[in-house]
Amino acid sequence: MLQRIQTIYLFIAFIATGVLPFVFPLWKTENGQEYFFMFDLSFVALFGLSTTLSLVSIFTYKKRKKQFVMGRLNIILNLILLGLFVYRSLNLSGEADPAKAVSEKGIGMILPIISIVFLSLANKAIKKDEDLVKSVDRLR
Repeated sequence: MLQRIQTIYLFIAFIATGVLPFVFPLWKTENGQEYFFMFDLSFVALFGLSTTLSLVSIFTYKKRKKQFVMGRLNIILNLILLGLFVYRSLNLSGEADPAKAVSEKGIGMILPIISIVFLSLANKAIKKDEDLVKSVDRLR
């Protein structure tokens, strides 16, 4: 049943971690170059795992409990990714001199937050489906 609402949420999370990081830079370096996630192996691995988990979770719609667990793992993975972004942004040099901008944080740093929101919505919908199936089984 790919037409459920959690499939749409999981697909949006897939887009947020699989497509948008190629479009939006994470930050700009001191010399004005855009820094994408591809320049760091840990970011590539975490974005890749998150994308893979979202895609696999979409196609395991018959096993709701497994889909729910994969959603939680994906949320944890995105929290780790967000933590790495925060750590890295705190280590970037700030704008000490207003005349020259040293670094600029990009919109790519909020992509894990977007993914976490939609994964949470998907898990809520999966839980709702599981509760519905349990209530129907009780009536039999």
